[in-house]
Amino acid sequence: MNIALLIIFAFLALSIYLGIRARRGKDMDLEEWSVGGRGFGTIFVFLLLAGEIYTTFTFLGASGWAYGRGGPAFYILSYGALAYVISYWLLPAVWRYAKENRLHSQSDFFVSKFRSPGLGVVISLVTVLAMVPYLAVQFQGLGIIVSEASYGSISPTVAVLVGTAAVVTYVIISGIHGSAWTSTVKDILVLAVILFLGLYLPFSLYGGIGEMFQQIDATKPGFLALPSEGLSVPWFISTVLLTALGFYMWPHTFGSAFSAQSARVIRRNATYLPLYQLILLFAFFVGFASIIQVPGLQGPEADLSLLRISLQTFDPWLVGLIGAAGLLAALVPGSMLLMVSATVLSKNVFRVFRPGTSEEQVTTLAKFLVPVVALAGMVFSLTSGLDLVLLLLLGYAFVTQLFPALVLSFLPNNFVTKWGAGAGVLTGVAIVAYLEVFQIKLRAVFPALGSLGDTNVGIVAMIANIVVLVVVSLATRPSEVGEEQRA
Repeated sequence: MNIALLIIFAFLALSIYLGIRARRGKDMDLEEWSVGGRGFGTIFVFLLLAGEIYTTFTFLGASGWAYGRGGPAFYILSYGALAYVISYWLLPAVWRYAKENRLHSQSDFFVSKFRSPGLGVVISLVTVLAMVPYLAVQFQGLGIIVSEASYGSISPTVAVLVGTAAVVTYVIISGIHGSAWTSTVKDILVLAVILFLGLYLPFSLYGGIGEMFQQIDATKPGFLALPSEGLSVPWFISTVLLTALGFYMWPHTFGSAFSAQSARVIRRNATYLPLYQLILLFAFFVGFASIIQVPGLQGPEADLSLLRISLQTFDPWLVGLIGAAGLLAALVPGSMLLMVSATVLSKNVFRVFRPGTSEEQVTTLAKFLVPVVALAGMVFSLTSGLDLVLLLLLGYAFVTQLFPALVLSFLPNNFVTKWGAGAGVLTGVAIVAYLEVFQIKLRAVFPALGSLGDTNVGIVAMIANIVVLVVVSLATRPSEVGEEQRA
């Protein structure tokens, strides 16, 4: 066994130890397991949010798109800053409502706001559907990282199996506490590795960052600009909008707000988290540095660029540290995705059909469902042919459909009914699913649109979602008012 693999397994063992140790002295009921007893301060909330947001997508996807796509990759740098502005105003309102009503999940929020367990079932199924490709991003990245960093001695499939078993173990035992503790190690290691690679590679291989971009432009003219077709300006703008609006619609990031001690903690984090966008910039530098040094990676293979240039440049012990950072970047968000998916399926789906289920039984079922959801994500990761960024954008196209109903629910005179909210979300999801399954592009269907045909399908679906939401809500509101008066 080489030194790189030993280091990776050492950090894997450390993550399991921290995850299990995190449960000490705590009664792991649903409140403690899923939202940490709502007692996390600024530091742990920051680590949780950063741990969920900066994942293998950051580690491999950002560098891979810089390597394979060039200019369009900068959308990744743009949307986070906009999302944090939204979170400064949106999440405190969500936190206050969740605390007053003792909510545990995003689906609980919709059930309470619209007084509809049925809508909670719809939201739960949609969010779990969206989280499967997101979970696949973590598992697929995990397989790439361990396989490459082990110099091919471990296959991606075996790496995914071992990593999945590890994360399932500490999620079942410690819930959100295990994720928060492991996030501490993960954030320090990922930050150190990305900063080092993003500075060392451009300066050692090209003589500087400016010189690197000059050589890229000379080798691949126009590569750093947005193309006129495909990933064009309309695609860029619509994708930034889609991902900024959907950033906190993921149930695991949405639910992290529930664990805060106060709304002030959430606002404070909204002011600090934009600093993390700088990590993405250094990940881009790694991908750009690989273009000339590691040529020939096509399609999803571009996600290998960071690891391939590391293997080519550094000694095995350093490759091991890089692999360990990538491993933790997959395990932490993977654990949150598993926990939240299992919670909403047990509490907001199963309990609706079996209302007599106790809180203890819901907690037990949630823990039982963790490996089931993990298996679904693992199968998707092993069978999908999409690169990491496209996998994540597919999930965003689904989960952003929740944004209109959620935001409108805070209106003083909310006109949205449960029927309107449900119909809007299902319409948006159906459009995304149809266009993605049959690979239909707007430009091909409506050639007269020109470059506007490159608009992200998630935004097109959300526009249809809003139209249906308004029409159905206006059509059903009078009957609901009458029912309330009769009651």
